[in-house]
Amino acid sequence: MIVLGLTGSIGMGKSTTATLFAEAGVPVYDADAAVHRLYEGEAARAIEAAFPGTTENGKVDRNRLSARVVHDSAAMRKLEAIVHPMLGASRQKFLRDAEQSGAPVAVVDVPLLFETRGEKHVDAVVVVTTTAELQRERILARPNMTEEKLAAILARQMPDAEKRKRAHFVVDTSHGLDPVRERIKDILTEAAKLKSRQS
Repeated sequence: MIVLGLTGSIGMGKSTTATLFAEAGVPVYDADAAVHRLYEGEAARAIEAAFPGTTENGKVDRNRLSARVVHDSAAMRKLEAIVHPMLGASRQKFLRDAEQSGAPVAVVDVPLLFETRGEKHVDAVVVVTTTAELQRERILARPNMTEEKLAAILARQMPDAEKRKRAHFVVDTSHGLDPVRERIKDILTEAAKLKSRQS
């Protein structure tokens, strides 16, 4: 089975692209959704111990946690040390299940794939991109998003140009869904010719 890493900076259209991969019949692992599940379950106690007052009723309050770690890189590393091993385990389980189901290709959707050196664990990387103007417009349209928050998020992410340079495949979401669907078809055709790292 070929494993594609799907990534892209905030506001590029990565979630939409992941949905279109799933629509094409590809199993997709959503790292953000997995984090949500961990925050509502097994990670909550460890996070409360590390950051007292960031959980309520046994679940992580994302806004409180974000306020605590977003401008503090040491706190961010501490949080990642709790969450990343749990995420790794859930991703391995997903990949085993996908392989057992006979899927020729699986996608792992990881926002900080390059930043966490996750490209070493996939067969090829798909980077989702758009224009800087569209990116900005999409992000600032989100609820509770401010210029300051946006700047903090972008500071943690590798620049888009660098991601595109390192990608095996690039998906441009600037022109609506149909071109993205076509691009996904092309990528799946190309992916079928790749050699799996596991083999």
